[in-house]
Amino acid sequence: MSDASFDFDVIVIGAGYGGFDAAKHAAEHGLKVAIIESRDMGGTCVNRGCVPSKALLAASGRVRELADAEHLAGFGIHAAPVRFERQKIADHANQLVATIRGNLTKTLERAGVTIIRGQGRLESAQAVGVREISGVDRVITAKDVILATGSDPFVPPGIETDGRSVFTSDEAVSLEWLPRWLAIIGSGYIGLEFADVYTALGCEVTMIEALDRVMPTFDPDITRIAARHLIDGRDIDARSGVLAQSIKPGAPVQIELVDMQTREPVETLEVDAVLVATGRVPSSRNLKLEQLGVETLRGFVPINDRMQVMANGQPVPHLWAVGDVTGKLMLAHTAAAQGTVAIDNILGHSREIDYRSIPAATFTHPEISSVGFSEADAKQLASDQGFELGVVRSYFKANSKALAELDSDGLMKLLFNKASGEVLGAHIYGLHAADLIQEVANAVARRQSVRQLSTEVHTHPTLSEVVEVAYKQAAASLLIPA
Repeated sequence: MSDASFDFDVIVIGAGYGGFDAAKHAAEHGLKVAIIESRDMGGTCVNRGCVPSKALLAASGRVRELADAEHLAGFGIHAAPVRFERQKIADHANQLVATIRGNLTKTLERAGVTIIRGQGRLESAQAVGVREISGVDRVITAKDVILATGSDPFVPPGIETDGRSVFTSDEAVSLEWLPRWLAIIGSGYIGLEFADVYTALGCEVTMIEALDRVMPTFDPDITRIAARHLIDGRDIDARSGVLAQSIKPGAPVQIELVDMQTREPVETLEVDAVLVATGRVPSSRNLKLEQLGVETLRGFVPINDRMQVMANGQPVPHLWAVGDVTGKLMLAHTAAAQGTVAIDNILGHSREIDYRSIPAATFTHPEISSVGFSEADAKQLASDQGFELGVVRSYFKANSKALAELDSDGLMKLLFNKASGEVLGAHIYGLHAADLIQEVANAVARRQSVRQLSTEVHTHPTLSEVVEVAYKQAAASLLIPA
């Protein structure tokens, strides 16, 4: 039953996936809920991230496939030169965004959630100020408040953006034009996915990475094989260890490159456009957290595993945070999971979140995915806890389905405890890696042993047998045989 002394049981600030799942879950459990959004319903993922970028990747992936004459010839297929319409590809992404945004909004309305369009801020842990789009400013109260304000693209100092010749992923998903020569700053998942899109559509790409190797956040073994196909095998000039010290919009765009270590000038590039893909920063500046004694870390809101906001090492009563603004794992499905965990705790059902079992994927062609520990972190864990780390590799070139697809360049690396057999993590590059990782994520969540997993039967012929082979190799290498 709602507490009549408050306007709402729960107020959620931000209607991305974290805020959406929190509001929906709360309403479905009988709570009176309001959600506040200053921009478009659905947040970054629906409007400027996951959804439109995957639509672009789907379309450009078809172009790449049809244009790969050598690959098609292997099947005995000879296609005519590929033609595509940039605007219709962009329209496909925009229409998908509109559909999903509309569905999300209707879902909340049907659940009885009050949607307030405006900018939210904290007046206290149980009071939220809202400046509505109409200009009206008011304060509403709730027994519990959830911060779900998400993140924005990070633009490093020295880089000027104009949204057209120098832009971030927010603008790139609109695909307003195709520059002949595009520089991409950063080689993480955002940079890789857009490099995949733009090269498929005929653009020449220069990828600039400040760290000492391209794809620095990925497993080194995965990077070696993936880079051969995703970078070296395409019209991409990749440079590592160089910093884009300044970028000035224009025609052409000028990029001053310096050595990352010495800061000595390397060269000045002149390109048609620049995509800045250097990560994301939390959108917490306007929340007025400081008046509650909450100190952010580089803007990220500190939380515990129950999603409670922390101040001076203690939870702030009735204040919660989920999604990118927490900086835990900046993924839409992480935000959604955090949203439901927060509500369950508000309802009195004690729950925590297991970040180790949350998978991540990069939707290039082919895909990259991972879950659990990196090999370096797994080695550290093994050292700390006194067990031997097991590492096995399973190759797509031995998989019948991958061979049938003439797409057998791929690798799965499985990390496990050689004594107990517990699965600690996995890293995959290859056909449908984003789907394959879920099976391993489930095993990590359940803390399962490869001994048990190695006996499970997989459909033949499918790509899932890549995982089966890894489990069997791992089980055969355990220190204590079955």
